[in-house]
Amino acid sequence: QPQLVESGGGLVQPGGSLRLSCAASGFTFSFYSIGWFRQAPGKEREGVSCISESGSRTNYADSVKGRFTISRDNAKKAVYLQMNSLKPEDTAVYYCAARLGGSGICSVMDHWGKGTAITVSS
Repeated sequence: QPQLVESGGGLVQPGGSLRLSCAASGFTFSFYSIGWFRQAPGKEREGVSCISESGSRTNYADSVKGRFTISRDNAKKAVYLQMNSLKPEDTAVYYCAARLGGSGICSVMDHWGKGTAITVSS
């Protein structure tokens, strides 16, 4: 059974940093592009970042470019999102999701995690 489990969320002050992790199981991880998405209260879910199967290709939403970094470790079946210079508008539930193939384009995803909440507030 495919499973994605996010961790690392919490409360952080503006300007602070957090590192999210996404642990995968139940599918051939290295065959999948992995994306991070977020949904803020009262807003639609949006794509944050995506990484290709090998990790050679990444992309980011304009709102997080230069602040967030996505990476993966295929041996550990894990994806990470390093978030720096956090802003109150980054407050959301963050989800990781997997797409078979994709080459780093995270559009229609095949598997989803349940999310981890981040609150950026002083």
